[in-house]
Amino acid sequence: MANPRVGSGFVNGEVSFWYRQAGPPSARAPLPGAREYDVCVVGGGFTGLWTAYYLKRARPSLRIAVLEREFAGFGASGRNGGWLTAELAGSAARYARDRGEAAVAAQQRAMFAAVDEVIRVAAAEGVEADIVKSGVLNVATNPAQRRRLHAELASARDQGLTEADLRLLTADEREERLRVAGALDATYSPHCARVQPARLVQGLARVVSSLGVDIFERTTVGEIRPRSGGRPAMAVTARGDVRAEYVIRATEGFTAGLAGQRRQWLPMNSSMIVTAPLAEETWERIGWEGCELLGDHAHAYIYAQRTADGRIALGGRGVPYRYGSGWDRRGATQPKTVTALARMLAALFPAAADAPIEHAWCGVLGVPRDWCSTAHVDHETGVGWAGGYVGTGVATTNLAGRTLRDLILREDTELTTLPWVGRQVRPWEPEPLRWLGVQLIYALYRTADRRENRGHGRTSAYARLADLISGR
Repeated sequence: MANPRVGSGFVNGEVSFWYRQAGPPSARAPLPGAREYDVCVVGGGFTGLWTAYYLKRARPSLRIAVLEREFAGFGASGRNGGWLTAELAGSAARYARDRGEAAVAAQQRAMFAAVDEVIRVAAAEGVEADIVKSGVLNVATNPAQRRRLHAELASARDQGLTEADLRLLTADEREERLRVAGALDATYSPHCARVQPARLVQGLARVVSSLGVDIFERTTVGEIRPRSGGRPAMAVTARGDVRAEYVIRATEGFTAGLAGQRRQWLPMNSSMIVTAPLAEETWERIGWEGCELLGDHAHAYIYAQRTADGRIALGGRGVPYRYGSGWDRRGATQPKTVTALARMLAALFPAAADAPIEHAWCGVLGVPRDWCSTAHVDHETGVGWAGGYVGTGVATTNLAGRTLRDLILREDTELTTLPWVGRQVRPWEPEPLRWLGVQLIYALYRTADRRENRGHGRTSAYARLADLISGR
């Protein structure tokens, strides 16, 4: 069904709105042939760029290459919702079972610091990315969501988080910040910032290149081979092989495209829409003067921001998974997903119900089987990786880059003792079980949301079944 509020200049896919706003990046040359480096990073998104940045800052003499199939920041790094959030990329309870509560607390503190570290580096390196650190609101719009909101708040207290880290807003505080239709309650955390992700990743790429890191674009890596028989680790491409002491896999949602990695991390699709700039009188009805980030407690949750030029950008799950761990290279969003997201936007902000939708796009993020991110370097094979950020990667990638730096340099630091370091999980099921399972999971979540929106006061049994199947 066509969306009647799609604007006349509507764009679907190709690149995200963020690149439409910031302008296309300048093209870099592909790999000119076989080369040797100290460190070869596969993937030119935030993980790869932060890793190269911190390694080069720590050891300027290191020869470092970044290999990217499209252009630096093409994937999730330039397509996300612009949330620089300290939210853990994974389950605190699962990390705690493996490594203890103290380790989880350390990981959370490291995430708080990562938000500020990104902001610090952007300022120090002259990267302008519309950054505003004004926190995040998570709202509950039905009784079941409200129960989950309060349960999350209680869990935060059990983990040692204080009112300064996460607190319940009064009704007056909530309405003063942002007027969401039907909001029953909302929490606020200061540990989150709005960013324009394309400007951030492109700025970071320019800085990394200026430090002397070689970034090769339009270079597809088909396989990563470990160190063996006196031969160094290797990134295999049609343009030549890159041999290095360490090869770092920083491919996140595109990991399934590497030989032998199809079941490692599931490429989960997430979709976004952005409105035309809203009129001043519309903003007066909505509020949102502080530019906080906005999320909710639905199972098929949304994430939103007020952009620097006065639009609403809102995202959520569309078609979550494509058979065989595939993805749409154009980044187009299905018309029914555009319509669904536009309806969610209108339900949350009736004042913006008539705002034209100007751009829609999607991207893929990496999901491990246990929904917990990981960072690791194997000194025997020379292969390392970080990823599986389950949608919270803008800040987590920074922590990953600093952690991989320390691991590669064999330095024992607070970062190398965090509970996600060295984490190994089983692969996803083979097809067609993988596709059938994901379709079932999200059908159950959507059904749970519909039932809860009709007034069911507790989390739907459909959602609990989906959690059980998914392993979340």
